Amino acid sequence: QPQFVESGGGLVQPGGSLRLSCEASRLYLDDYAWAWFRQAPGQEREGVSCINGPGESIRYDESVKGRFSISRENAKNTVYLEMNSLKPEDTAVYYCAVGEMYGCSAFAQERKYDYWGQGIQVTVSS
Repeated sequence: QPQFVESGGGLVQPGGSLRLSCEASRLYLDDYAWAWFRQAPGQEREGVSCINGPGESIRYDESVKGRFSISRENAKNTVYLEMNSLKPEDTAVYYCAVGEMYGCSAFAQERKYDYWGQGIQVTVSS
């Protein structure tokens, strides 16, 4: 069973930026797709972004396009989520996830993912 360490969350003012990281251990993940999900209070968890193993397939939810950027560093078994121009509606617990799939089509389907991080809080507020 892999272990995940998520970091980079916290409190930021509207318009600010944060960079989330999720590092995995105990599993070779070069062939896995990574994704970020988020869950706001009282709402269902939703897919935010996905990047496949080679990094050639990348998807974003419409709500974050142009503001968020996903990347991965296979040598470190780590995925990143650069979040810019943050809005109060981005407030949520963010989760990283990995799934043994080639591309990121239909990436928001939770059943596609085999392992999940523990979640990290992001709060956007003045």
